[in-house]
Amino acid sequence: MGQDTKNKPPSSFVKAYLALYNTAQFAGWLYVFVQFVQHFFVHGQSLDSLWDRVGPATFFFQMLATLEVVHALTGIVPSNVPMTFAQVFGRCMVVAGAIDGTPTGQKSPGLPLALFCWSLTEIIRYSYYVANLLLPRVPALLVWLRYTIFIPMYPCGFLGELLCSYWAQGYIRETGKWSVELPNRFNFSFSFYYFIWIMAICYLPLFPQMYLHMFAQRRKVLGRSGGKQSTGSQQKKPAKAQ
Repeated sequence: MGQDTKNKPPSSFVKAYLALYNTAQFAGWLYVFVQFVQHFFVHGQSLDSLWDRVGPATFFFQMLATLEVVHALTGIVPSNVPMTFAQVFGRCMVVAGAIDGTPTGQKSPGLPLALFCWSLTEIIRYSYYVANLLLPRVPALLVWLRYTIFIPMYPCGFLGELLCSYWAQGYIRETGKWSVELPNRFNFSFSFYYFIWIMAICYLPLFPQMYLHMFAQRRKVLGRSGGKQSTGSQQKKPAKAQ
């Protein structure tokens, strides 16, 4: 979630592109958050229809986040490439594979928890990036929120993702969705069911590393005197978040 603030400022074209990208992501996740709040607290609807309401927007803006791996690879943002890839790929797998791809994942009690944590965290994160790119100085409250909101949201969002994956795995096992069975012309087999479990198990030891890294970035930013962050700074996000 943190970023190196010592890189040189981006070109005008790159700065405009990053401002457009981050503004679009901010607007998208704000839309998801508003729809989430309206679904439960204004219209009083149930979990069963939640994904029908927010799913298309959540899917689109999460898949759009794959551009952040490209941003890191090309160096237009100073993000750590392996960590960015792990975080983006992990959440994309949850959204596309466990939730959008299964009716059981869409009914998981982890879904509202994950959506709430994802959307609120991303609203703050992307608004911080936009302010960092366009304003002379990022408002102090926004800086504090950017480097504080992850403390409750990251573990809660991670728990929501695990619950969604667990609710989805039974359906994937029974239907063989996205799996390839023998015999076939390529003599190749693939079990998406086992892949989901392997992903979850492998991600568990990464969680404390990323969480502690975020605390280190928080100390680095909030522990020093003010000043505008580098406009080249952009994303390193939670997985699973955020």
